[in-house]
Amino acid sequence: METKKKILVVDDDIDIITVVSSILTTKGYEVISANDKKQGMEMIKNEKPDLAILDVMMTTAYEGFEMAKEIVEHEDFKNMPVIIQTSIEVLTTTKPYVQEMARQFRNDPAFSDLRVILVKDIVTGTSGVDYLDEHGRTIWFPVDAFVKKPVSANVLLPTIEKLLAGVAVN
Repeated sequence: METKKKILVVDDDIDIITVVSSILTTKGYEVISANDKKQGMEMIKNEKPDLAILDVMMTTAYEGFEMAKEIVEHEDFKNMPVIIQTSIEVLTTTKPYVQEMARQFRNDPAFSDLRVILVKDIVTGTSGVDYLDEHGRTIWFPVDAFVKKPVSANVLLPTIEKLLAGVAVN
């Protein structure tokens, strides 16, 4: 018998956790949840989920980004797929150098006042986040996928299935 895949949902909105948990448990996933980065990182260390779905704004405006960055830079967790749930518009490109594209957007006067730039290459699925921290520094890190809020089962489930199978989401 195959072990259920364990998915961590981190969001400060209990209604979002309830909806996402319902979608995932119906499809046979084990769901664990946390309400902020601190709880989420404890769950990752203790529960070893197969995938994490993170909200952006929780205790702070960029807490989800900070958690995602910590995950992708941590030696033990860097291979765990991370999905960012967001209502922020994702800028798309057909170039795999998404960090470079984010920098170009950051330097473009039309986009220079954006605090957050989410970029995705629609060919390879390579995605990343470029945001300005509270000191105005540019922070960059890769993520595996973005899922638009409000979450749709028709988008979320195929995204999770691809990531757990090791397939890029494009």
